[in-house]
Amino acid sequence: MKLLDRVTIVGLGLIGGSLGMALRRKRLAREVVGVSRRTATIAQAKRRGAIDRGTTSLEAGVRDADIVVLATPVDRIVPLAKRAARAMRRGAIVTDVGSTKGEIVRALEGRLPSGVVFVGAHPLAGSEQRGLAAARPDLFDGSRCILTATRRTSRRALRIIRRLWQPLVRRVLVMDLPTHDRLLAAVSHVPHLVAFALVHAATPSELRMVPPSFLEATRVAKSDPDLWDDILLSNRGAIRSAMDRFDISWRTFRAALTRGNHRALAHLLRRASIRRRSLDAC
Repeated sequence: MKLLDRVTIVGLGLIGGSLGMALRRKRLAREVVGVSRRTATIAQAKRRGAIDRGTTSLEAGVRDADIVVLATPVDRIVPLAKRAARAMRRGAIVTDVGSTKGEIVRALEGRLPSGVVFVGAHPLAGSEQRGLAAARPDLFDGSRCILTATRRTSRRALRIIRRLWQPLVRRVLVMDLPTHDRLLAAVSHVPHLVAFALVHAATPSELRMVPPSFLEATRVAKSDPDLWDDILLSNRGAIRSAMDRFDISWRTFRAALTRGNHRALAHLLRRASIRRRSLDAC
């Protein structure tokens, strides 16, 4: 692939730091610039090989970039994109890594200064950990990245952002906004809510005696609440629909258990087990 001159990453946490490491490891850009509010984070990012140089000034960091990647909490993406775009050159592209897309893309696509365009992106990678200390260059290996496209999306920009992610992940997919947000509600956002709810429902005495299965089922409940409240609220429509489907499934299991219907319960467990095991081959 043709080398990019400069990629600027705004937000040097788990995703932003890992992206910088991966870009530099694969030599996909001549220069990776980092933007952070803290000089200590910039220094740490340079030591860890996530960036070539950094700045605390958003405008200085994005000025000559080909691509600006916003790796920040979802509630900060729109205001930062609008602010960054005013300092970017014509032909440059703003993209993100946010877990929800509808609100973000609708607020930015076609609303930035002339010559600067936005493409929504969401790498399906990460962990319950956060911060630059958890970043690693292989975070995206074997994962998927979803790009969102509408009738207003620049096809040129979409190709360039696809080109950015293709060497880093196993597969790049393009989806419309509702499909992305419905999918993530079902396979990411509701599972996080369930994990939080399981921990919330357990009593303090029960939590002192949890087996490994509980720890595995609730691992993502260690995720940063300050990140996840905004993710959940920004996709609440799709999440409520996914919660309704989950509620139907839950009630089905509950009914079989209440009636003591061994055959029905075994069928439900067996079907779920088969479906879950099939995911390991994906």
